[in-house]
Amino acid sequence: MSTEDPKNTLDFEVENMNFHRLLVAVDEDDSTSSIRAFNYAVTLAKTYRVPLAIVTILETGDLNIYDSLSPDVLSDHRQEVLDKINQYAAKAKDFGVTDVTPLIGEGKPGNIIVNKIIPDWRPDLLIVGSETTDKNRLFIGSQASYMAQNAACSVIVVRANDM
Repeated sequence: MSTEDPKNTLDFEVENMNFHRLLVAVDEDDSTSSIRAFNYAVTLAKTYRVPLAIVTILETGDLNIYDSLSPDVLSDHRQEVLDKINQYAAKAKDFGVTDVTPLIGEGKPGNIIVNKIIPDWRPDLLIVGSETTDKNRLFIGSQASYMAQNAACSVIVVRANDM
């Protein structure tokens, strides 16, 4: 190894870099960026033959106070989210990903994914979509910057459309 300042030299060997556990975050409303992030994630998981977890967050803040206090309404909404994430898992398996884990959280998407889902599932790569418009809603795509800055793993942000 050279004794030069490492900031001013490219004196290193290029090494393979692979990820071993992937996590993809998808919106329950199937935003374009979520679908693109999902497509990228399943492609990586299949190509590298690694486990893939698919997470969506039940955004309880989207429910009005009466619905959030109604056990039946909340239970129905949870079931809808569970059905949706299971559909994503089935699509991943149909595509050829052999190890798929569906996950659901509740609350603010970025916070739950960074502070609960990632520590529990321990991925080394998070893949998340990001919409370039409609940032007023609190959906997963609007939380991409927060997750990229705060996640304990590498993060790839997939845009809704190519420029």
